[in-house]
Amino acid sequence: MAMEVTQVLLNAQSIDGNVRKHAEDTLRQFQEQNLPGFLVSLSGELASEDKPVDSRKLAGLILKNALDAKDESRKQELVQRWLSLDPVAKAQVKSCLLQTLSSLALEARSTATQVIAKVAGIELPQKQWPELIGSLLSNIHQVPTHVKQATLETLGYLCEEVSPQVVDQEQVNKILTAVVQGMNASEGNNDVRLAATIALYNALGFAQANFTNDMERDYIMRVVCETTMSPEVKIRQAAFECLVSIAAMYYEKLAPYIQDIYNITAKAVRGDEEPVALQAIEFWSTICDEETDILEEYIGDSNGDSEIPCFYFIKQALPALIPLLLETLLKQEEDQDLDEGAWNIAMAGGTCLGLVARTVGDDIVPLVMPFIEENITKPDWRQREAASYAFGSILEGPSPDKLAPLVNHALPFMLSALVKDPNNHVKDTTAWTLGRMFEFLHSSIVGTPIINEGNCQQIITVLLQSMKDVPNVAEKACGALYFLAQGYEDVGPTSPITPFFQDIVQSLLTVTRREDATESRLRTSAYETLNEVVRCSTDETAPLVLQLVSVIMMELHKCLEAQNLSSDEREKRSELIGLLCGCMQVIIQKLGSSEGTKYVFLQCSDQIMGLFFRVFSFRNATAHEEAMLAIGALAYAIGPDFAKYMPEFYKFLDMDLQNFEEYQVCAVTVGVVGDICRALEDKILPYCDGIMTQLLKNLSSDNLHRSVKPPLFSCIGDIALAIGDNFNKYLMYAMNTLQLAAEMYAHTSGFDDEMTEYINSLRNGILEAYSGIFQGFKNSSKSQLLIPYAPHILQFLDSIYMEKDMDEVVMKTAIGVLGDLADTLGSNAGSLIQQSLSSRDFLNECLTSEDHLIKESAEWAKLAITRAISV
Repeated sequence: MAMEVTQVLLNAQSIDGNVRKHAEDTLRQFQEQNLPGFLVSLSGELASEDKPVDSRKLAGLILKNALDAKDESRKQELVQRWLSLDPVAKAQVKSCLLQTLSSLALEARSTATQVIAKVAGIELPQKQWPELIGSLLSNIHQVPTHVKQATLETLGYLCEEVSPQVVDQEQVNKILTAVVQGMNASEGNNDVRLAATIALYNALGFAQANFTNDMERDYIMRVVCETTMSPEVKIRQAAFECLVSIAAMYYEKLAPYIQDIYNITAKAVRGDEEPVALQAIEFWSTICDEETDILEEYIGDSNGDSEIPCFYFIKQALPALIPLLLETLLKQEEDQDLDEGAWNIAMAGGTCLGLVARTVGDDIVPLVMPFIEENITKPDWRQREAASYAFGSILEGPSPDKLAPLVNHALPFMLSALVKDPNNHVKDTTAWTLGRMFEFLHSSIVGTPIINEGNCQQIITVLLQSMKDVPNVAEKACGALYFLAQGYEDVGPTSPITPFFQDIVQSLLTVTRREDATESRLRTSAYETLNEVVRCSTDETAPLVLQLVSVIMMELHKCLEAQNLSSDEREKRSELIGLLCGCMQVIIQKLGSSEGTKYVFLQCSDQIMGLFFRVFSFRNATAHEEAMLAIGALAYAIGPDFAKYMPEFYKFLDMDLQNFEEYQVCAVTVGVVGDICRALEDKILPYCDGIMTQLLKNLSSDNLHRSVKPPLFSCIGDIALAIGDNFNKYLMYAMNTLQLAAEMYAHTSGFDDEMTEYINSLRNGILEAYSGIFQGFKNSSKSQLLIPYAPHILQFLDSIYMEKDMDEVVMKTAIGVLGDLADTLGSNAGSLIQQSLSSRDFLNECLTSEDHLIKESAEWAKLAITRAISV
């Protein structure tokens, strides 16, 4: 059954392309013709000590890929394939894997640990391989340290692969005992200690019962805290990672240890190597996240009662924690502004400072202001930059009343520094801090406005000047201008920035054309800011926005015409096309919202559509998405006359509805179908056969990303609403699909929060489809066709009401569907609604809801139901 694969595996890694291809083909054939033999051969290769390390490592990798895949549907396929494999072959593979844990070759051991965990992830939930954990634990007492290390690594991976419910508590206790013993200082071997510490990190989710037992928790916490003192940097880092995870999972159990943890983390932040110090800061950031969540839940919950009490660890630690974090701000790196992925102690400290500000509010201000005042004018750039960073970090959290006087006082100085400071770091952070001031403190809600007639012109002049600076500073200046514009949204007919509108737009366009605009996200930031300036503009500047149409069209035309580009230039061009289409979308929405400008601008809609059609000839997902969204906006602005573009546009619409690979494009296109339905109403009818066929095909596909499914359901409702009782020809197919989906997603018990949230979005999509269908058939002689489907829909509403896990959005849509049912079917629905198990309770619950939208829908539904019952 098995075969000699060593040479083939070595050939598959050859530098000679032909040799490599031949070997890959041989392996593929072997796998297709005899899967059990293939897997047994690979596991034998992995376990065999006299084989070369390279062939063993590849054998293990292919084994791992035969059990797992990133794509969910492919993964399920592989799981089923393994479960249905010949038991004898499976036993041989598993035996070889366990044998490999005692191999002398590190690469073979390490690969085996991962493959064992993958098999365990498939088999343990099926109650198979019950002896695995026992045999791993018996390895721990083995003398050779390399076996111990590999076994602990395997236990760690295993805890990552399976959910805590799968392993019984007795085995959990044994795993934790083995792991914590492996972490102990008495364990002489560092590889074992590291493997044990990482394994504990993965096993913490299994330790719920142990953390409720004082003695066991004390023991775990003592060992973790001791391990943060290990002489080995990787072990210290892993131990702090455990503390971070404990903070997130067991916040409510931390009180007895918090003082010791502060001492340990402070020592690490001040004196340890960066990877360790970063985790020590992360511990306090995590505590901030936990306390913010608890306090938000407490405020949001009408009973003023949250499940977990808040211990106010941050508030109590403030006098010591703030000086510690302020020290970190002075540890900047020379070139951190130019590296997008940069992360160091100064950045982590500033981020944590910002989280502390959100957690404690006003209390942070007097502790940070002296540091700012002392350092903001120092000759050393590090001190000036740290002061500005500290100021920017505390602007979200404290009350506007507390911050406004300080910001008013600091603003002239910050504006001057943005132009005059000799150091780029300082300018970069200053521009970021100004952006934060405008984001959190400049809007109509603040009593003393920080931007007024006296300083508005100076602020804009400085920002426009700063946009000519080096890319990273210019990018932050664009960001500040973005929030400045946003603060003037909905200010009425005139805005303080109206006089500067022309200059702002011109400066932003100049930035987009800079030679270095692709550095530091500068071009993207300039277009995002331009979009915001247009979106928040008033009617006074509408003529200027109209002039912008031809400018952006010209840029797009130039971009589409470019020839002979390198692959790097082509990528940049695709990005620019996306930005220009995004800008067009905002302009279309702005001008389309008032009759006066709409008329003028629609005269060039033919040229605009012509450009968008050309964008579709580029194979680029972002460009397609942005062009689609802009066309959706244009259709909405044009209304029924958009029908003239449909013959040409339909082929692109159909193409992108089938784009499963780039599923975001597919999702956006589904949304645009909805926009076009609203614009064209029954003029979309000639295209519905093709669209409906594709939508139903997409819904039944396993290869389409799950995030596209909810909008697909909603889209069916949009079509039904647009074409009314003409939907009759699709009714049976659509209702069957909806019924199957409704049965599948009626229940969420046993799912985690993320899955429940996803199921709620599916339910909402299904309900929106029902709602569109019922509203579409209202007042039609064909509405009788819907009667057979009513009992099932009511049963679906009953089920989701009984589950008690609907979110507000689903609740509003669901009560709306109950009303639609009564409204369209009248007396035919009345008796069914009366017989339904929970309609009355559901209606009453919605009528007393604090959410006014739910209440409004429920009042309308009540009227419709009352009419239906009284007929």
